[in-house]
Amino acid sequence: MLGNIWTTSESASEKLGITEKRLSYLRENGFLKPGIHWKSSPYGQKKPWNPQALYNLKMCRKIINKLQGNEKESIAA
Repeated sequence: MLGNIWTTSESASEKLGITEKRLSYLRENGFLKPGIHWKSSPYGQKKPWNPQALYNLKMCRKIINKLQGNEKESIAA
């Protein structure tokens, strides 16, 4: 069994080594795709127009590592 692959933004940011603000930025600007990298929490929401996001660590890590590699290359140039 695979277990639960989805985690909260607080836990994801801690495990990925980035801030929650940066994680939200990546989601809101299309770097992290819905259904692949994040999904809306199925639990009750106080603000249904701004649902809490849950993140897939494995898939997010791939994108973040790729983005960090591109940043290092542009700094070196």
